[in-house]
This record gives sequence, C-alpha cells and structure tokens, in this order.
Amino acid sequence: MSNNGTTAAVKIIPLGGLHEIGKNTCVFEYNDEIFLLDAGLAFPTDEMHGVNIVLPDVTYLRENRHKIKGMIVTHGHEDHIGGIAFHLKQFDIPVIYGPRLAMAMLEGKLEEAGVRDRTELRSVRPRELVRIGSSFIVEFIRNTHSIADSFTVAIHTPLGVVIHTGDFKFDHTPVDGEHYDIQRLAEHGEKGVLCLISDSTNSEVPGHTPSERSVYPNLDRIFMQAKGRVLVTTFASSVHRINMILELAQKHNRVVSVVGRSMLNVIAHARNLGYIKCPDNLLQPLHAIRQLPDENVLILTTGSQGEPMSAMTRISRGAHPHLKIREGDTVVFSANPIPGNTIAVVNTIDRLMMQGAKVIYGREQGIHVSGHGCQEDQKLMIALTRPKFFLPVHGEHRMLVKHSQTAQSMGIPAENMVIIQNGDVVGLSTEEIKVVGKVPAGIELVDTSGSGIVSGKVLQERQQMAADGIVTIAVAIDWNGKLMTKPDIHLRGVVTTINRDLLQKWVQEQIEQVLSDRWTDFARSFDGQEVDIDWAGLQVQLEKDLQRAIRRELQCQPTVTLLMPIPEEPVKAADGRRRRRTTAAPVAS
Repeated sequence: MSNNGTTAAVKIIPLGGLHEIGKNTCVFEYNDEIFLLDAGLAFPTDEMHGVNIVLPDVTYLRENRHKIKGMIVTHGHEDHIGGIAFHLKQFDIPVIYGPRLAMAMLEGKLEEAGVRDRTELRSVRPRELVRIGSSFIVEFIRNTHSIADSFTVAIHTPLGVVIHTGDFKFDHTPVDGEHYDIQRLAEHGEKGVLCLISDSTNSEVPGHTPSERSVYPNLDRIFMQAKGRVLVTTFASSVHRINMILELAQKHNRVVSVVGRSMLNVIAHARNLGYIKCPDNLLQPLHAIRQLPDENVLILTTGSQGEPMSAMTRISRGAHPHLKIREGDTVVFSANPIPGNTIAVVNTIDRLMMQGAKVIYGREQGIHVSGHGCQEDQKLMIALTRPKFFLPVHGEHRMLVKHSQTAQSMGIPAENMVIIQNGDVVGLSTEEIKVVGKVPAGIELVDTSGSGIVSGKVLQERQQMAADGIVTIAVAIDWNGKLMTKPDIHLRGVVTTINRDLLQKWVQEQIEQVLSDRWTDFARSFDGQEVDIDWAGLQVQLEKDLQRAIRRELQCQPTVTLLMPIPEEPVKAADGRRRRRTTAAPVAS
C-alpha cells in the first residue's frame, strides 16, 4: 500500500520499441524494484554517418541502478538482446534469464565486450518460473516466432498477472515441432489477466501469418530447377529457415558453405543445442567446394538487407575475396526488406543481375514469411488471454493505433488501453491504466569503432560535412598579433564559383580585421613585464567569425576548421618585455 492508502501501481516504462521497429527495451517497476524485459538495438538510418548501431537512452536505468534486480530475455534477435553488452558497461544486472539459444548467443557477445563478469546468465525452459526481487515472478511460455527458442512471458505482480507476448505468431506447423503453448495462455485467461502487452508489428495486415513451413515447397521447387550454383541469403538468426535450407540442400545433393560471421555463429550455437540437425559433411568451407560441380553447391550468406559490409553486398560489388558471381548462378533472397532497407536491397539485386545471376526475390515468390502475427493472430491472443487492460507495443504509431482498434473490436473498452511513446511511464493498478509520468528516452549512437557514443553535436557536424563539405584554413600568427604568412585554404566537398585566390584574399582580410579589433582581448599584460596570450580563445573567436562569414559569402553551410599552430615563444620582445604562453591552443578545433 502507498502512503495515502491506495494500492501502489506497477510501472511499465518502454525505453525503446514504440513508434519504431527495433531496440525493444522495457522496464517493469514496483516500489523500489526494477527488472528489464529485453534490451535491443536498432540500425542507423542513412543520415547517421559513421554510426554502427542505435541504442535507447538508458539514463533512467543509470540513475536507478540500485533498484535493478534482474532481466528477462524473450528471444535471441538483435533488436531484443543487441544492447545488453553496451548497457552492462554502464550498470550491473544481477541476473539475466532467457531461452538457451539466446543465452548462448549473448554469452559470446558479453565475452567479446569484456563484460561477462557483470551479470549471471541463466537458461530457462518452457513453463519455468523465476523470481526477480520480492515483487515479480516470471513464467516462460513457449511461443512461435522466426527464431527458435522464443517465449511469451506471464509476469506475476502483487496486483495481478501481466502477459507480455514478446514477438509472436501462431504457427501450427512449426519447423522444429515446438508448438505455441496455447493451453497455458488460455489457463491464464481463465484465471484472469490484468493486462496484455502485445506485439503490434503486423497489426495493419489482415488474416493470419502463414506458417514458416509454407516456405519449404517454394524453396524446394527453386532448388530443383536451378542448374548452377545456388546462393541463398536470409536473416542470420532465422534458425528455422536455415534448418529448412540445409534439409533441402541434402535432398538435392548440394554441399553447403556458410559465408558471414553472424550466420556462422548462430548455426554453431543452434547445432550445439540441437535446433539445427544435419550431418557434419554437409557443411564445408569455401575452399573445399571449389572442385565440386556447380549443381552440387549451395552457398548460404548474410546480406539479405543490403548491409554495406555483408557477404552478399560485397559479392554483388565484386569485392568479396573468395566469391564471384558466375553466369548461371541462382541467387535467392529469402527475406523481405525491412522498411528503410529497400533501396539497398534492390541495388544489390540489380548488381547481381548485371553479373549474370538469376535472382529470385519478392513476396509473390512465397520464399519468406513474417515472424509476427497479423490481425487474426492478434485477435486470437486477446481471445485466449481475455485481459482487463491492453497495451500495444513493438511498432510505429499507426500500428499501435490499428492494434488498439482490433482490441476494441474484441470488446476491450477504449478507456482500458493507452497508446504510448518511449519514455512514458504507464501506471497499472487493479482499477485503471494511465500515463503517470515521463523519463528520458532518446537515442544513443555507437560509432563504427565501437569505442564511444556519438553525441548529437558530433552527428550534426557529420551531417553538415556530408551535405556542404568542409573548409580547412591554416594560419600562422606571431606574438604581436600579425599574420606571419598568407592563410592556406583547402576546400573538400564544397561547391563554389569563387576564385581560390579571391577567397584566400578575402579570408586574410577577415582574419586581419579580427586581429586588429580583438587582439587586446586575448593578449593581456602583467606588471608591464609579461604578456599572457590566450591562443585557444583567439582560435575559437577566429573560427567562429570565419565560419559565419564564409557561410554568408558561399551561400552554403560548410564546416569550417581552423588550424593555428602556436609560434615559438620569443626570449625577449622588441619592447624589452618578456612574453610567456600560459594557454595552449589545440592544433585543430
């Protein structure tokens, strides 16, 4: 009970996954205890220059690290586990519970990031219950998705049961024979579910999502008709799809070579855990299949989304060191482009076709199905769980709205659901669901080096350089505030009709004007004997004034960088006074 005698609310705080696809991260809080459900990443947009991955802002978790009691992982996709290693560099998580495949993949990530000692990993089985802190008991319910070993969770709180679907669809003919535990969902629905938190990804699509098994006959036909080598690209984490491809390769007497680090890792973990079953001699390295006839070769690669450094993209550019497209190759894209990746994918397909490959792609081919439930799957979820309150998650705004409309058509009153954004604090009690506050929930951008977070200012500078180029000005100034030589100007990526000599003359005049007007602001006398020159301050002032003037003159917005080395300090000036340097200017801003 709270201080005013009312029942305390369970707080549900999504930090990612709302109004977007990806970086799914959700906080559950009751009294002074917190646990996380998933912690994913997203991939950068085209204008995020030099950014490798996008993470949610976890300021709230850093500030409340003392409350964190543990974490739940629903499955092993990157948009659900990809951020964990980065977060562990900022705060400890006492224990992480999740399915065996996800835990195996996560362990490798944590070892590589050097944070394996910051948490304890515990694998769980279907219907297993784990206690997190004193407020939460979490039950793992087997579901069906596009990756093996995936769970829906029933969260037992002091106020009632909250069911979070995770990513799901109802696949009645799963490739691995592991069916959705519909019976357990129905049992919770019979007892009473306080709130259903449900995946909205396909809420705009009518009907049911087809079974993963429906892809098999279409791939079978393609493999049978292919006369030369077959190259297949799909999501590295699509264990069920990979399993079918390996099964079909065996059926059509093709040896398989796997290309792409992420796919090799997933296949290794899935084979160790028994999710992929195939004879050892079916998988061979690239060098071992070169002597085989083309009709006996299948190459399984990453790159279904046109990622710049992926194997299939490099093959399409002729830049892969060990693989070149040959006339007669059949390339199969067993994945649909994620929104935002379409241009990269079609460009890859064009390049492959120009090299003589037959490329099979597109929804009408029936070689890919979604791992997310459509409207009828979502209705079935609501019918089974019969929740009092409803919270649509995992989707862009229109998807959340459509999902809420579907829930209303199933009899859940509009006042019993909320459509929220990342950072909204949802207060859930036995009587109502409402937004009760807001926490920071922006994004953190990780540089391609992986060594640090790209600030908003740095990203803005990169965007500016990409759009309008950069002007570099090298200038030498003596201890009397005079130019020692003419400024040296270099333009990179700047479009201008101004003559270079004229631009140099104009820049020189601007610098001399600043030195004439402002030199005494930066060169200060002490006791008439010593002079302290603030070179750093002078450089900042010059750069600022030059940037403003250059942008006005060129009618564009280039980044202006001033290089200003500090001259050697004279032993004695002409006026007899000693001068000393107390503030060093940076070599470049």
